[in-house]
Amino acid sequence: MLKITAGPFEFEAQLHPDAAPDTVAAFRRLLPLKSRIIHVRWSGQGGWIPFGDLDLGIGYENATCYPHPGEIVLYPGGASETEILLAYGYVNFASKAGQLAGNHFATIIRGGENLPALGEKMLWEGAQDIEFTEVQD
Repeated sequence: MLKITAGPFEFEAQLHPDAAPDTVAAFRRLLPLKSRIIHVRWSGQGGWIPFGDLDLGIGYENATCYPHPGEIVLYPGGASETEILLAYGYVNFASKAGQLAGNHFATIIRGGENLPALGEKMLWEGAQDIEFTEVQD
């Protein structure tokens, strides 16, 4: 289980080690993760955390171009930079390089009603602090 604090909001997310084992393992190596999340530029209603040329040593698994609200995907790099995307509404995952597919490795299961407010805050107020920590169920 993940605890996510983004701006003034708290969320809980379920990891998906059965569907994306390599991605979950790579993400766990980053924990606890503190960063900033900014509104996406091309993808629609989502926030992203860019990691530049970070190589996590993973490929594609459980990949999607259309994450649903509350789904968290990790793009392992390649055509664009490595990044995490958190969908708060409709998303068609893309970059200046074109369509992308990210590994769906976690889904928000508590606090999702605050995702639109987080999205609005990112859009109108800019980057928000975000922290991911793993907690026991």
